[in-house]
Amino acid sequence: MRYDSPMSTRWITALTMIVACTITGVARAAEPPALAKARTLYNESNFEGAIDAAAVSRRQAGWADASALVIGRSHLERYRQRRDPKDLAAAREALITVRLAMLMPRDQVDLIIGLGLSLYHGELFGAAGNLFDTALTRGTMLPPRDRRQLLDWWATALDRQAQAGPADRRRAVFERIAARMDEELKQDPGGAVALYWRAVATRGAGDLSGAWDYAIAGWVQSTLEPDTSESLRGDLDRLVQQALIPERSRLLSRDPQEAVSTLRNEWELVKQQWK
Repeated sequence: MRYDSPMSTRWITALTMIVACTITGVARAAEPPALAKARTLYNESNFEGAIDAAAVSRRQAGWADASALVIGRSHLERYRQRRDPKDLAAAREALITVRLAMLMPRDQVDLIIGLGLSLYHGELFGAAGNLFDTALTRGTMLPPRDRRQLLDWWATALDRQAQAGPADRRRAVFERIAARMDEELKQDPGGAVALYWRAVATRGAGDLSGAWDYAIAGWVQSTLEPDTSESLRGDLDRLVQQALIPERSRLLSRDPQEAVSTLRNEWELVKQQWK
């Protein structure tokens, strides 16, 4: 049943950098220079400098929480790059001190995401998914692209939870993902994340025929968003070739090789007709 999402792997960096939009997108004329410098350095991927600058502003009255948020997120970025457990521990230590009420609304979303990422990197996938779900309830504060990235992390966390958990509970998790993606597609019919995960989750729930249909629909609907069409089609093609064709072939015929050939021809025809 295991199938690692290439979409999730590709967007790991993008989501961990969501806070960059916060740092540049909210006016904070009264912020101390050290905190403004920390945000700028973070955006420039100078995480060491961001930590040092935020440590200065953290000592200034009224700015300890916003500064600790930058420090925590910077350590998360360093952990992603270096996989040093000390960075993950430092991120947790910083983020746990942040008081939600002391942050601007958009910073509050970034705090929730940061806590979710800390749990995710600690392989507490179910708990991380719950935090990402909470952040999604405030998703209107995020640009559409960032919200889609957060949605992908939520689905990835639940997928990892399902894969690590008992087999008899996987179906319910994947059905939850599929239901969420159906709702997303009602609002955003060309959303690459929802189109991809709808097919993946349907497969995970055990409905291979439905997953096949959703993969075809996703291939066609990908044209609605030209900016993501190529990458989405690449992900769907891998899903079909590596997972759906082998698995469906074992169910459809006593001669798996013949079934594989038939399914590959059918998939190739879809791709040719909808270039």
